Amino acid sequence: MVDRLVVLVILALAKNCHAVDSLKFLVMGDWGGLPDYPYDTPVEKAVAKQMASVAQMYDTSFIMALGDNFYFDGVKDVDDKRFERTFENVYHYDVLKKTPWYLVAGNHDHNGNVSAQIAYSKKSERWNFPNYYYVLQYKIPGGKTVDIVMIDTILLCGNTKHDFLGDQPKRPDNIKASEDQWTWIELQLQISKADYLLVAGHFPVYSIAEHGPTKCLVDRLKPMLYKYKVSAYFNGHDHNLQHITYTENDHTVEYFTTGAANFVDTSTEHKSDIPDHSLKFHWAEIVELGGFSYVEATTQNMTMIFVDGENKQLYRYVFPPRN
Repeated sequence: MVDRLVVLVILALAKNCHAVDSLKFLVMGDWGGLPDYPYDTPVEKAVAKQMASVAQMYDTSFIMALGDNFYFDGVKDVDDKRFERTFENVYHYDVLKKTPWYLVAGNHDHNGNVSAQIAYSKKSERWNFPNYYYVLQYKIPGGKTVDIVMIDTILLCGNTKHDFLGDQPKRPDNIKASEDQWTWIELQLQISKADYLLVAGHFPVYSIAEHGPTKCLVDRLKPMLYKYKVSAYFNGHDHNLQHITYTENDHTVEYFTTGAANFVDTSTEHKSDIPDHSLKFHWAEIVELGGFSYVEATTQNMTMIFVDGENKQLYRYVFPPRN
């Protein structure tokens, strides 16, 4: 647990071999294989292959992995074989080995030892999990900036008891750790001067799928997203791809669910639990072997593209920098 404020800023510059005016990265979630042989799924392998293809084509700078890194109960320690079997052996492509990965924990990770996942950062050059929550800062060639606030939604809200039933978290195990992180999040959003301000965690704010909106985040995180004019929130948890857009107090926040890197779930049982007309896209085609996001930021706009496990572009959305 984190019992103190953690402020970790990672500064990076975009690679720009193919284009000198953009920052490019991949986003995926809920990718954590299986606890028993063969330790992966057809969806995970297909997504890994297509991530490598997109990363090679566009020379992406980094990968954001949004939790449930190891199904179903995380890892036991830093030497757990799951690091090799579910991560190293699946994402073995040269381009993915050379690309920095930045991670947060999901509810299944918290069933195990998240501190061991953090410690694995010292054993792997590409695995960057510096703490439960932290900030990434990037410069876009041309002068604009991107801040990404990486958060631990399980420490904030609590874990789920029966995830396969779509349970909601009830309360955090450690109230002080939760409140410390809430304070830290608000500070990071308040001080950010970035042209694109993103927040990324595991639980969704809004979702139409099995788990639906996360009440804890709707109550406490969502007001901050609008108060501090956050551009977008990225999450996993529900095993599909979604885009929800909602405007409040003259500001629009984009909500992107990208949790289909290991399983695909077709549930839409919470379709009536999000604001009217806010759903722009939903995808959950099991035969198309999962999906992930490709994001490109320029001085003019940020583009989010959903890609499936067969390397088909499913959906494209463009939004401007903050005012």
